Amino acid sequence: MSADAAPPLHELVLTAPEALVEAVSDALGDELGALSVSVEDADAGSADEQAIFGEPGLPAPRGAWQRSTLRALFETEAAATAAATLLLGQDWAAGLHVTALAPVAPTDWVRLTQSQFEPVPVTPEFWIVPSWHEPPPGARRWIRLDPGLAFGTGTHPTTRMCLRWIAREAGQGARWARVLDYGCGSGILAIAAALHGAREVDAVDIDPAAVQATRGNAQDNGVRLHVGLPEAAAGAYELVLANILATPLKLLAPLLCGHLAAGAPLVLAGILERQADEVAGAYAPWLDLTVLDAEEGWVLMGGRRRADRGGSGSGLRLPPSPA
Repeated sequence: MSADAAPPLHELVLTAPEALVEAVSDALGDELGALSVSVEDADAGSADEQAIFGEPGLPAPRGAWQRSTLRALFETEAAATAAATLLLGQDWAAGLHVTALAPVAPTDWVRLTQSQFEPVPVTPEFWIVPSWHEPPPGARRWIRLDPGLAFGTGTHPTTRMCLRWIAREAGQGARWARVLDYGCGSGILAIAAALHGAREVDAVDIDPAAVQATRGNAQDNGVRLHVGLPEAAAGAYELVLANILATPLKLLAPLLCGHLAAGAPLVLAGILERQADEVAGAYAPWLDLTVLDAEEGWVLMGGRRRADRGGSGSGLRLPPSPA
């Protein structure tokens, strides 16, 4: 080791029954100086492996696995040893076992993080490409996008389905004069629309960090977007995109439909298959939503604004009163 090299970190590995996981995790992180603590299924890969997480949006049915592996990282071997000694000496720690205590090899975290994000295909010709990769052979169009604070890197099924829809419709000759990406996150859908020929694209989000991320990503991809908070959306659009979640999508139905020009398509994502009917019901006064695509339990829904109820562009039009 050179004189300038930092001493290696040390990892303490413990096995704990379900009842002790929370207490041991808290003690490691809050009182014993662990730099990080992770919890894994001790029986992962075996016949006893358990799934403890439910569907998105639903609470986890259990707080921990029946047998959990806890991995705690410490600055020194002495700190890791002291933590293990103190934990095993507690009256309440019956069933807790030390399975390993060893130095951790130095890691190039930047390179490791980058290696986890490869180019993502949308279609054989359209890709999402991190800045440290070259576009794959055969790619004719791509979005440069790195992982960041805002949602939407192209890896989630909801985002991929939206991107596929944009690429497919543009490939069939669709051209949009004005597009609204409501809840833009990273701006990936707005950028995709611009790359596929949309002349004017508004991208809005309630999160200022998303607004900032979208502006930066648009610049990196050489496209011009109008980016801002939701009040920046104005007038009627020939396409409205919203990749959020089912509950806010239902609440936003009057606003989103109010921004649709007569006959214009609305494309919604962030909807689980079991939520499709209730989302369709929320939009029924303005248009008929149908499932356009499905992937990994998520659906893409879309429909066109009825010509007899043209969008006012106010974003505030309410459903008609019952007869």
